[in-house]
Amino acid sequence: MDNKKIIDTLYYCAAQCTHCYDACQREKDKLNLQRCIALDEECAEICRLTATRLEKDSENSDKFLKLCVEICEACAAECEKHSSMEHCQKCAEACRKCAEMCAQPVS
Repeated sequence: MDNKKIIDTLYYCAAQCTHCYDACQREKDKLNLQRCIALDEECAEICRLTATRLEKDSENSDKFLKLCVEICEACAAECEKHSSMEHCQKCAEACRKCAEMCAQPVS
């Protein structure tokens, strides 16, 4: 797998998670979105961190990628529960794609 493609996917996922986080914060029913908000924040952070580790060719990249898969999948699953919110659906889609990319072997 091309590292540039994974890095781009990681940054895109981080951006979608940040957008979802911000949008959830503005929702009227914000209290029922607390888990979504927390996972959006964690997912954005791990995606950005993993991307920078890959850019620096870290010897621990595989560990970051593995953790990123787990957090992206958890974020996607939570966002999918909020089917009426477009920002959650876009975030879930980005997280699923990111998890899939991060699960592939890095070259």
